[in-house]
Amino acid sequence: MADAFELAELISSDDAVPASGWVAGVSAAFAAALVAKAAARSKGWSDSAGARAQAVDLRDRLLALAARDAQAYETALDALERREHDLGGALATAADAPLALTEAAADVALLAADATERADGASRADAAAAAALAAGAARAAAKLVAINLSTQPGDARIAAAGRAVEAAEDAARQALAAEI
Repeated sequence: MADAFELAELISSDDAVPASGWVAGVSAAFAAALVAKAAARSKGWSDSAGARAQAVDLRDRLLALAARDAQAYETALDALERREHDLGGALATAADAPLALTEAAADVALLAADATERADGASRADAAAAAALAAGAARAAAKLVAINLSTQPGDARIAAAGRAVEAAEDAARQALAAEI
């Protein structure tokens, strides 16, 4: 578990990156990994292999999106430091990565809610926890979308992020209410 301590040190450093978007993406990726684990450990789930493959794909996509978000955040910070005249444009571009994170985290929450119903025994608890983690990650990433687009209040990406959060939170409520 030493790697967890190193990761926590990296996040709590005074460096600007990694920051909340990266953490949200990695958190959602860890939630997807829990779904993959639940599927792998569920011999009675007829389509567990398909669910596992989907969870692994989401995990890998979220890790790539987390890295993309960190890069976009660094680019936006550079534009702010240089007082670039198109800071709004840089922030609008920086909203794309957290929007993709929000939507992928919602997909994890939905898959986790399904796994909560279909996985074997104790694996259902992992799936329920994954749904809750993914919903939290979706909400965090959606907040970043709203912040980045604060100068463009009518931007459709804000509403898209909100819809993804609703779907994620509905899935998490369903998963957490399931009998385990």
